[in-house]
Amino acid sequence: MERRQISSGTEWEARVGYSRAVRVGSQIHVSGTTATDDDGDIVGEDDPYEQTRQALSNAEDALIAADASLEDVVRTRMFVTDIDDWEAIGEAHGEYFGEIRPATSMLEVSRLISPELLVEIEAVAVVDDDGS
Repeated sequence: MERRQISSGTEWEARVGYSRAVRVGSQIHVSGTTATDDDGDIVGEDDPYEQTRQALSNAEDALIAADASLEDVVRTRMFVTDIDDWEAIGEAHGEYFGEIRPATSMLEVSRLISPELLVEIEAVAVVDDDGS
């Protein structure tokens, strides 16, 4: 079965040894995605809602690059630095997945890779396996 690696082009992928997403057959796994823009700058500092929207937008870009879409997502995992922000984070997640309603988890963690980051999101999608 073919393994396809999707890159966002950041220096960290090669340095740390990961891909933005990996597609194997019908499954696509999107790595933990944060609220960074194309220049690597953090979007929505001190705003969990905006950070969630940016992280989900970045995850959507990875899915599109893997020939999938948000509609194919069956699972998300949200790692947050303050569980008290759950409503703002959940609102943004609901805007992206309200009709799709994947299985999900929201877990509080002590910190993320940068202190300005409040949210990191993973996604798993399943598509028809057309052999690509």
